Amino acid sequence: MTGDGTESSFELRVTAARVLPLLDLTSLNDTDNDAGIYKLCQRAVTPFGRVSAVCVWPRFVPLCRKSLNDTGVRVASVINFPHGRADQDCAMAEARAAVAYGSDEIDLVFPYTAWLNGDVKSATDLVEACKSICGTSITLKVIIETGCFSSAVNIERASLDVIAAGADFIKTSTGKVSVNATLEAAAVMLGAIKSTGGNVGFKAAGGVRQTAQAAAYLSISDHLLGDGWATADTFRFGASGLLDDLLKHLSGGHADQPTEGY
Repeated sequence: MTGDGTESSFELRVTAARVLPLLDLTSLNDTDNDAGIYKLCQRAVTPFGRVSAVCVWPRFVPLCRKSLNDTGVRVASVINFPHGRADQDCAMAEARAAVAYGSDEIDLVFPYTAWLNGDVKSATDLVEACKSICGTSITLKVIIETGCFSSAVNIERASLDVIAAGADFIKTSTGKVSVNATLEAAAVMLGAIKSTGGNVGFKAAGGVRQTAQAAAYLSISDHLLGDGWATADTFRFGASGLLDDLLKHLSGGHADQPTEGY
């Protein structure tokens, strides 16, 4: 750390090396097409190592699996995205389709509006139903959409409810609302994970575009759950623009223009 509290070039390079294998390289744009998703997959394996996963619309999962064969990069897809409706039958149908396409991981938007309106049972039942479809072989990450919550207390309660419903990860955001990942929400969610035994993962998504920002999230994790807790099995960043900054610090060169997505 430099005298003004900022990270030195060496520290940023070390952080970038730590963050790269925790990255879910993401493209969830309405304009996504095969060519763009293929390009995304090409970026998933870098001269400095591979990202953890690519996260795409379910229809692109087969293309990603073919493109990433034998790389070790997992393929994630989204369901109930981005609005988090409380239609359990629809969410279950999407989950079955995502599994059939070959998803290794599923990012499910929690019915946060229903939960905030007091319908906790419908919201958590939907998570449980989707987890039953995922089973033990497919990782279920549940997006709480913390930017739509007015208090830390509600974020904590929703986190605990989602964990109890069977989520393998709890995730901050879709990246599609005005307030996405924040350090304050991350601290609350990581605290909920700690209080339940530290066996559920955490994913920060939306607005994390700089290596120094990522370092701040990891610092909270290290403080609450220990230095060795944050691995690809327990901690992810949902981002695409972040990759450019990581590669800049790892290579000592200049970042490319940030890619779209969150």
